[in-house]
Amino acid sequence: MENKNKNKEENRRKFLKSTGTLALGGLALSAFISESLVAKPKSAPGKVMEFTSVEDLLSGPYESAKLRMQDEVRRSLKKPIEKRKWGMAIDIRKCIGCNACTVACIAENVLPPGVVYRPVIKKEVGSYPNVSLINLPRPCMQCEDPPCVPVCPVGATFIRKDGIIEINYDHCIGCRYCLTACPYGARVFDFGEYYTDNTPQVMAYESRPSFEYGKKWPRKKGDSPIGNARKCTFCEHRLADGLLPQCVTTCIGGANYFGDLNEPDHLINKVINRDNVTILKEEEGTSPKVFYLR
Repeated sequence: MENKNKNKEENRRKFLKSTGTLALGGLALSAFISESLVAKPKSAPGKVMEFTSVEDLLSGPYESAKLRMQDEVRRSLKKPIEKRKWGMAIDIRKCIGCNACTVACIAENVLPPGVVYRPVIKKEVGSYPNVSLINLPRPCMQCEDPPCVPVCPVGATFIRKDGIIEINYDHCIGCRYCLTACPYGARVFDFGEYYTDNTPQVMAYESRPSFEYGKKWPRKKGDSPIGNARKCTFCEHRLADGLLPQCVTTCIGGANYFGDLNEPDHLINKVINRDNVTILKEEEGTSPKVFYLR
C-alpha cells in the first residue's frame, strides 16, 4: 500500500510539472521571441537619442558600467524605499547565450532542479540564408501591474514599495494560480527535489541556506521554500547590501544594466532612453520594468 501511494504521488507530481511549468515554458518561448524583437521596435517615451555605445555614456571616475551602476545602487539606498524603482535593461545584441547568468542565479539562490529564475531562451529567426540566433534572458519582469498579484488567494505575493514583487514563503499555500497568471512564464514551483536525489547521500551544498528576501531559508523537506511558488527577485537581498543582482555582475558580455528608474542620471535611464528599446508582450498592459535593447 505504501509503495502504491508513493507511485501515485510521483505520478501526480510528474503530471503537474508537465502541465504546469513545462507547458508555460513552451508557451512562453513562442510568445517571447516574437516579431517585436526582430522588427523595428517602438521608441521609448520621452526624448529619444541615437544609440552609439554605453561607453560613450560613462562619465566621471568610473572604469566600467558595472562600477558606475553599483555606485548608483548604493546612492539610491540612501533614499526612502518608496522613492526607489528598480529596473533592468538587457542588450540582446551583446548576449552570447553562454548561460553564465542562469548558472550564477542558481548558485546565488540555491535553486533546486526545475527551478530557474533566469533562463536564456534561444530561437533561430529569419529565412535561409538570412538567419540569425536570438538569445533572450528572461528574468521576472517586475511588472507595474502584475497579473500574478490579484490571483493569489492568500495575499502571499505582493508589490514591495520599490516595485519588486515578492512572495511570502510563510503564507504561500502552493496553489500555483500565480504561475498560470504570469504571461511571461517567469514563476516556477519548488517540488522539493535535489540534484543528488537517488544517490547514497544528498550533498550538503544542496541544503545550504538561501538568503532570499533577507531571510535565511535552509533547504529542508517540509519547510519553505519547498512547496512554494518562486521567482526572480532582482536579488533583493544583494541590493540591500549595495550590490548589483548576481546576473548583472556575472555577465561576461556586459549585456545587463540595472538601476533606479526614478533617477534620470542613472545609467539605466540613459540606456533605455534610446530608439532601439522594446518590452515583451506590450499588449498585456503589465508595464514591465525589464527592457530589451536590440
